[in-house]
This record gives sequence, C-alpha cells and structure tokens, in this order.
Amino acid sequence: MTSPQPCPYLPGKQERKIFTHLSPDRPRALVDNLLKGGFRRSQNIAYMPYCDHCTACVPVRIVVDEFEPRRSLAKIWKMNAELEARRVPCKPAIEQYSLFRAYIEARHAEGGMADMSLLDYSMMIQDSTVDTHLTEYRLPPADGDDANGLLVAAVLCDRLSDGISLVYSFYEPEMPDRGLGSYIIMEQVAFARSRGLPYVYLGYWIAGSRKMAYKARFTPQEHLTSAGWVRRSR
Repeated sequence: MTSPQPCPYLPGKQERKIFTHLSPDRPRALVDNLLKGGFRRSQNIAYMPYCDHCTACVPVRIVVDEFEPRRSLAKIWKMNAELEARRVPCKPAIEQYSLFRAYIEARHAEGGMADMSLLDYSMMIQDSTVDTHLTEYRLPPADGDDANGLLVAAVLCDRLSDGISLVYSFYEPEMPDRGLGSYIIMEQVAFARSRGLPYVYLGYWIAGSRKMAYKARFTPQEHLTSAGWVRRSR
C-alpha cells in the first residue's frame, strides 16, 4: 500500500493505492480478473485506489453493443472519418514520443508524467505481461509527405477476456476542434464491437472532477459498486 499523497482530482483530499506486481508467472485468469474488477495497469503493476473515508473513484465501462453517439459525439465521429486507425506492435518510436511530449506539455505539464524521458515512454509502451496493443491514428498522406501520413493520436490498450481496457491515450493538442480524445474512445468501441467484445473499460470516473467529466458522455455504461457492476444509462 502506498503512503497518503495529495489527490490529483479532488482538492483537499489524500489518496492511497493498493497495488500488486504483474509477473509472467501470475495465472492469466487472475490478472484478467484483477483488471476487470477495478484494478488499473501501469507497466507491470496493477493498482486500485484505497483511500480512507473516500470512495469517489468509480470504475466505469461502456456497454459496446448499445452505444450510440449522441449529437455532439456523432459530429466528432464524422469530423474524423478521414483518420486511419492502425493496430501496431507495442514498439516505441520517436514520432510517437514527440506527440506524447507535445500532449503532456500542453495538457499535463504539472502532472507526474511531465518528466518522462524516451526511456520512460518506452517502458510504458513495452512493459506488459498481458495482451497489449497500440493504435495509431493518422491523417491521409498529403502531397510530398511521408507515405504513412501524419500521426495525430495514439492509445495504448489491454485486451481482456470481455473487452478492451484503455490504458493511456495522447493526441495532437493543436487540433482541439477535432475532439480526438472522444474520437479515440468511440473508435475503440467500434473495434471492440467488430471483435465481439461487450465492454470498453475507461478507468475511473469521479463525480465533481472536471478532468473526469467527459467519461459520463459515453452511455450506456456500467459502474463497479460494492454490489458488482451496475447499469447507468446517463
């Protein structure tokens, strides 16, 4: 268990985490159940909030087959129709790291990831004992550009037995009108649907946290409670 630290989401609160190492000798079913049961993965560590007198962090997952984007999300989906999604091996690249740095410096300059080096990024991408994949999102190549097209977004995901768990996403901060963060989630929902997987896991949602408010837009979804996963339509 970690020692208490200032909560990055709720002012005046302290956070603690309970964690365990994910080693290759752990049974796959055990790790799968941990990640489906509210734990999150960071490299080869699974962790969960374990705060005194606070249960604000609620694991959420989208019900894939019933998800239909509302008007604002449908507009974002249409706006990004030209993007090509590519599932690529979890191998770090300078192009990815440059985009990652631009995103961090624009959105999370004061956060814990602000000092991540290329080596740190490489470990985040590569160190995994579960089935993990990276999706790149690229614009069509323009005349004279590299044949790959411009990389504008990427997301690291874990494949679980019943869905896809979004580990970390980053995108071009100079394209705010595109809503790339929301597009990534919808594209992963579409990908999960194509694979017959019922859920997309979004991590934790916290009522009252502006940083987490966007997750409530993706309905219907289920919240993990003391009674198990409970359906929430709104």
